[in-house]
Amino acid sequence: MKDKNLEETSQAISRRRLVKYAGVGATLAAASPLVIAHHASRSATGLGVYGQDTPREFRNGNNVAPDVYVGFEGAPGHQAGPLNGEARGAYGNYPTHGGFDQMTARVGGLWDALLGEGRRWWITATSDSHVHWTRGGSDFWPGEYSKTHVLARQDYADIMDGLRNGRVWVGTGDLITTLDLTASNRGSDAAMGETLTVSGRHGADVEIEFRFRPLDGMNANGDRPEVRRVDLIVGQVTGPSASLDTDTNPTTKVVARFGPSDWRKQGKEYVIRHTLRDVEGDLYARVRGTSTDEAEPLADGLESPWSDLWFYSNPVFVQVR
Repeated sequence: MKDKNLEETSQAISRRRLVKYAGVGATLAAASPLVIAHHASRSATGLGVYGQDTPREFRNGNNVAPDVYVGFEGAPGHQAGPLNGEARGAYGNYPTHGGFDQMTARVGGLWDALLGEGRRWWITATSDSHVHWTRGGSDFWPGEYSKTHVLARQDYADIMDGLRNGRVWVGTGDLITTLDLTASNRGSDAAMGETLTVSGRHGADVEIEFRFRPLDGMNANGDRPEVRRVDLIVGQVTGPSASLDTDTNPTTKVVARFGPSDWRKQGKEYVIRHTLRDVEGDLYARVRGTSTDEAEPLADGLESPWSDLWFYSNPVFVQVR
């Protein structure tokens, strides 16, 4: 659920989006299941060396049921493993990166390959809480560390609809409490999970705006986490890959990195804007942020998960006509 402390600008944006979606997907969401693959790379033995879950599996499932099989877990459960000397996420063969599955964490990796085909493929995060780390397990309590934030009313069907349509961002350690991402052009705009259509006969400028609110207080570890950097990631949408096994999108890049001196405060939020100039082809944009100084999330060891926090948005799409 989206954080209950939403107010001011984010609250206004959310209300506008909820009015837009009110009642649209409730019947479908109530009638149709959702399939979201969990701990997708837990059986992988290396970077891009997959185990039980493969790119082919995800494509086949999404091809058969694009409104049912809609994504995989970006940040797996069992994040407290290092607190008891175990692998983060219980990824014992090949590690997570910043607490996120390699399929999500690698820029230009499998997630970007799926998005580059135009698939509406979303990421989530779970606690997967079996035994709390203070009792000898590798888990946090549900919501203690990992959270999936869904833009929805307090209604089960609408939450399902939000998950189905990508109105979702994920974070760890309460690094931030709200996140909004929009793309706009000539008075039209689209948010996470949506598509902005622009006229690109001579190229079009697309304004990307993201705003976030840091935690006001302490997280469950008694820390006051701070965002050190936010990245804007953009990839081209070029259509279906020639192979069901493709796990890269070479067009995907970090197009801009922003530090504290680059964002401005607006109320209790921080706002960042970046213009994509002369857009001539379909693309998607997504953002991530971190409490670390790592340019890219490094493979995890036994460091405390509380010292390595990240958040990821789902993408907004831009379609050029």
